Amino acid sequence: MNKTRYQGTRIIILQDLLLSMLASLLALLLVRWVSDPIPGFTGMVAIWLACSLAATSAGLLISSSYKDVRRFATVRSMAKTAVSVIIKEALLALVPVFGLLSLSAAYSVLAILTDLFLTGGMLMYIRLSARIMAADKTDIKEIAGRRSALVVGTGKPSLTLATELEKEGYAVVGLMTQDRSLSGRVISDHVVYTCNSKEELAHLQWQLGGVDCVFFPHSEEISALGIVPGEDIPQKDGMSMAGHIFKRGFDIAFSGGLLLVFLPLIGICTLLVKLEDGGPVIYAQERIGLGGKPFKIYKFRSMRTDAEKNGSPALYSGEEDPRLTKIGKFLRTHHLDELPQLWNVFKGDMSFIGYRPERQYYIDQIMECNARYCYLYQIRPGVTSYATLYNGYTDTLEKMLTRLDLDLYYLRNHSVWFDVKVLGLTFLSIVSGKKF
Repeated sequence: MNKTRYQGTRIIILQDLLLSMLASLLALLLVRWVSDPIPGFTGMVAIWLACSLAATSAGLLISSSYKDVRRFATVRSMAKTAVSVIIKEALLALVPVFGLLSLSAAYSVLAILTDLFLTGGMLMYIRLSARIMAADKTDIKEIAGRRSALVVGTGKPSLTLATELEKEGYAVVGLMTQDRSLSGRVISDHVVYTCNSKEELAHLQWQLGGVDCVFFPHSEEISALGIVPGEDIPQKDGMSMAGHIFKRGFDIAFSGGLLLVFLPLIGICTLLVKLEDGGPVIYAQERIGLGGKPFKIYKFRSMRTDAEKNGSPALYSGEEDPRLTKIGKFLRTHHLDELPQLWNVFKGDMSFIGYRPERQYYIDQIMECNARYCYLYQIRPGVTSYATLYNGYTDTLEKMLTRLDLDLYYLRNHSVWFDVKVLGLTFLSIVSGKKF
């Protein structure tokens, strides 16, 4: 695994400390929920969290787990993490003993056991998830990159063609026939679908979440469908109208809430960018979004004002890009430069989950190799995307084409639950220290 794409050990240790304190807070809140009113509970929370921080730090030192900080689950690192958590809980058990918490013995035991379960569960889950995501990365790209296909006919030539297509890397999603009596049957592990017109083909597209192309076992075309052998079939957005309404409502509510919550942080970032070189704080760049229409995407400026002084677009080349300012490098590393995109989401230019919008200059290059990019215009671009999780930042045309395959896979399988999955995996990637 490429270590340069992940945060340093100090960030991982800080993450563990914060998760441990969060677990302690939730444990005490559970006790408060199941118990009678507790006098001075606010002060008790402050004492408990301070003790949790001290106990967690002691656990890291005593177990020496800080010397073996891993972003992924290994037997050794998991064992040390477990020892560290046990030490934390043993030390926390002394807090009620010394009378620092006004809790009965039963509630004290409940708080300690809940803290143990939550702390251990959170830390182990983060590491296991990072390991699974890293292991699945190659397989996901391969699956998403496979073009989906329907094969016309149910006879031996069609089945032979389906087998050959699968060997060549296509994902055969079913067989297509005009015989309605065969609809829904399964022949050689392939479901049979009925289609007698272009309208029915369009409906089948929605049903299957998008199909790349239709193949015929013979060269003649089927006139009833009005398509030619091997013709590309436009990708269709797989999300229902109700799903789109829910998604847009969520985008408005969540982005509006985050703008208010992060207002102090936005103010600090604004001040830091301005103080470094006195240049503009916000960098606005034209991107292409929903319906192929241009819009301005907003970011905190992370590069020098003359970053593209020669007039031609230049891609970001990573942390060592000489155009980065000191503050800009910090903002990029921690994804803080994208906070202004919350306004893009609130306005409706973007969504939280979608595909990453690109400049027309690079879209033209992509479409010379794969004209299917235009199918993405059916949905709003996103602050994060399914492709970003597995393809990272794209700084070459080859990566852009791989990203397009992943974006089209997302388009075909677009749903509210898929978005929830992407949002959850993005959160796990950030807290596990992954860089995009």
